[in-house]
Amino acid sequence: MAKYRLILLRHGEGAWNKENRFCSWVDQKLSSDGVKEAQTCGRHLKALGFEFDLVFTSILSRSIQTAWHVLEQMGQEWVPTEASWRLNERHYGALIGLNRAEMALNHGEEQVKRWRRSYDVTPPPITESHPYYHEIYNDRRYKHCDVPLEKLPKAESLKEVLDRLLPYWNARIAPEVQDISDEAIVNVTLPTGIPVLLELDENLQPLGKHQFLGDQEAIQAAIKKVEDQGKAKPVLKK
Repeated sequence: MAKYRLILLRHGEGAWNKENRFCSWVDQKLSSDGVKEAQTCGRHLKALGFEFDLVFTSILSRSIQTAWHVLEQMGQEWVPTEASWRLNERHYGALIGLNRAEMALNHGEEQVKRWRRSYDVTPPPITESHPYYHEIYNDRRYKHCDVPLEKLPKAESLKEVLDRLLPYWNARIAPEVQDISDEAIVNVTLPTGIPVLLELDENLQPLGKHQFLGDQEAIQAAIKKVEDQGKAKPVLKK
């Protein structure tokens, strides 16, 4: 019998998700489809009877907006929310802004998959010459982090994401929830706007595999859509 239930939710679709570009720490807002995804998620969680005690988000607008729409649809706007840069999505460094399919054509699908999914492979770091460098590091939100601005990441592997996440996880959320190997992480796909349920025992250990909540056919289609983002697409030459 589960003592605790934790819902993990990837933010709804943003404009760069639609354009298949690496968004990372660029502060994109939700697209109209992303708003609908978040609202649908909220209605579904309400129908399942979920009642939240606390909501955690990154400090990226698309994540905060997703939480707003979910809670609004559930009639739980009053639930306390807390945001931290440590919950930001992975920093893709110099890959930020690039199109995944075009990169797959130029570098091969396997290399793009390694950059996106491998546990300990770090993309090339972002530098001051990058078109989005100053937009990110001059943003006021990063002047209020628990580390100096110069210590914030310039690119991250999934391992490095875990390293900066765990202090916050241990202090504010819980000890480890899900045990997944370095090899298995490459095949984990989280589509936008689909809630994931983890059921935990009294020691905050998982009682089974995570569950995607919602229409399973639609969920599988959403997973395939994300997996296909890193595949090369033929270019029509005239």
